[in-house]
Amino acid sequence: MNRRFRSGSVRRAAALAALALAVAGCGIRGTSVPVDAGGAPSRVSCQAPDQLVSSGAPGQQRAAVYLVCGSTLVPVERSVTRPKATPGAAVRLPVARALLVELQRPPAADESRAGFSTAVPRSLRVAGPRAGDAPEALRLSVEPDDLPSFALAQLVCTYGRSVTLGRTGGALLGGPGGAVAHRFDCSPDVLANPDIAQHAGWGDPQAEEG
Repeated sequence: MNRRFRSGSVRRAAALAALALAVAGCGIRGTSVPVDAGGAPSRVSCQAPDQLVSSGAPGQQRAAVYLVCGSTLVPVERSVTRPKATPGAAVRLPVARALLVELQRPPAADESRAGFSTAVPRSLRVAGPRAGDAPEALRLSVEPDDLPSFALAQLVCTYGRSVTLGRTGGALLGGPGGAVAHRFDCSPDVLANPDIAQHAGWGDPQAEEG
């Protein structure tokens, strides 16, 4: 009886040893502790539903705002109030404020399901240029470099690619202090890697648009 038991134990030990060798040969590290890997990672579409925009509402127009999806920025169309003044200096600040509100607004339920979020603080405010600033400069209630990197990139790309703001490709931003405003460009690198704002040197000293 004991002999049969020992023989069976030897066979089981040999089988386990062979299995361990096979696993090692496949490049998989064996473990004696059960591992719960959880469910498969969810994938997001990063595609905003078209029905979020009401294109025919009186006094409204479509505008793109850049939201965070994964580790990139993606444009999402929103409906904002159409400026009553002729495009130019008179509409820059109202448009900048309307776009900021949209950036601060929590994504709708279907936007969230598609993977969208925003990093722009609800407390952030924007004002127009002060004496000595270029006409297109915008002054934020905090220094641009003190914003979360994704939030700064969202502002730069939303403002820089706004049709109403002139589609300049960037934004001339300053803070509440006396520091000169700097131009931040919305490049493909910024769209793909919004944390570029953490790198020193992003933002050129204030200069009028050519």
